[in-house]
Amino acid sequence: MENKEQHEAEFRSFAVAERDSLRRYAYLLCGDWYEADDIVQKSLTKLFAAWRRVEPGGARAYVRKIVTNVYISHRRLSWVRRERASETLPEGALDRPHEAIETRLEVLAALKLLPPRQRATLVLRYWEQLSVDETAAAMGCSTGTVKSQSSKALRKLKEILAHSAVPVQA
Repeated sequence: MENKEQHEAEFRSFAVAERDSLRRYAYLLCGDWYEADDIVQKSLTKLFAAWRRVEPGGARAYVRKIVTNVYISHRRLSWVRRERASETLPEGALDRPHEAIETRLEVLAALKLLPPRQRATLVLRYWEQLSVDETAAAMGCSTGTVKSQSSKALRKLKEILAHSAVPVQA
């Protein structure tokens, strides 16, 4: 019984420590805080079910892989697609007092236009600052796939942002 309680305590400690980071990661993938909460909750539930099999040092990479997979499968759900009335918010919904916020919003909007795997690759590589190997582990793919997805995603992001006020390096 003590072993079970110890595993639950270890999981609880890990989940509390990682929850905010996972939520930010999920938000950057899906662009919606409520959906991000759902993704993180489903991911932590899946992680808990597998907690005894997770290697002690590999829990972070493993849970990011779960979040990525849950996000990608969420995109396939019809209710997620139907719930969005439009791709843009009404003009009066945001107060944008600073130029940096405007830039951030444009980049986030552009990020939403990328396919799920490309978006996940960029978020893991450049927002979460994971290496190519760590990103490959989180996504369950090869390093070559990470490199090609990153290249395609960056090219597409530059195309999208070319007509915006966001400074893009050539």
